[in-house]
Amino acid sequence: MLKSMTGFGAGAAEDDSYRVLIEVKSVNQRYLEIGFHMPHKIDAFAEGMKKKIKEYVSRGKLDVNVSLTEKKDKTQSVRVDKNLAIAYHKALNELSDLLHLPRPDDITQVAAFPDIIKVEDNEESFEGLEAVLAEAMDGALRNLTHMREEEGANLKQDFIDRLERMENMVEKIAGLAPQIVAAYRERLQKTLGELLSAEEIDQNRIIQETAIYSDRVNFTEEMVRLKSHFAQFRKILESDEPVGRKLDFLIQEMNREINTTASKANNAEAAQIVVDVKSEIEKLREQIQNLE
Repeated sequence: MLKSMTGFGAGAAEDDSYRVLIEVKSVNQRYLEIGFHMPHKIDAFAEGMKKKIKEYVSRGKLDVNVSLTEKKDKTQSVRVDKNLAIAYHKALNELSDLLHLPRPDDITQVAAFPDIIKVEDNEESFEGLEAVLAEAMDGALRNLTHMREEEGANLKQDFIDRLERMENMVEKIAGLAPQIVAAYRERLQKTLGELLSAEEIDQNRIIQETAIYSDRVNFTEEMVRLKSHFAQFRKILESDEPVGRKLDFLIQEMNREINTTASKANNAEAAQIVVDVKSEIEKLREQIQNLE
């Protein structure tokens, strides 16, 4: 099934300790690029989430937003810097003796100095968070994939419609072949007539003109290859694998064949049809940039 590289998906999960919301937005990108926006304290889980993403996505630029709510109360502890407290107390006593002032007898005077008493959050273990993250990520990626597949289905129908138009155009060009051959033969006969009427016949020129005639008017091979490319395109559309790069290559081959046809089919009507075919090919190429 075709998948667009553009989409959005959100997933949520929670347990007794954590609530997680993950939003994933994807846009066109030649390769897979993943950017995380989440609390720094859970950066260690990024690799696991990347691994999960690669199970769903092969290319595109993904912005992953992770919101974390901790439901459990944080535990805190109070730490006293004993050495610093003794140093402050000693300094106060020295200052008291120097200035002949009463020595400090209130502990709060010492405790008020910076860094004597510190309140610290106890280290978090994040036990169970990995499972909650994985569940939320699964939900987000499933929703993202659903949206990308829906867009892929729309693109597939657009491709089929354009292929049908191009196939009809190529048939028209092929149908002009007898007229193109007749017109070129007439021009060639006129040229050869002028050469043969000369006093001295230039055999090399006759051979050259005949070879040019034979090569220029025969665009059968190009028509056959174009039809083959159309058939390959349709077959690739039914693939379950990422097809963007394959179709991009095929578009280049189509463009090559229609350009060669244009140079051989020296005809105003054929030239206009070629322009229309090239326009459809370019639109296909633009749309293929949206495919995974």
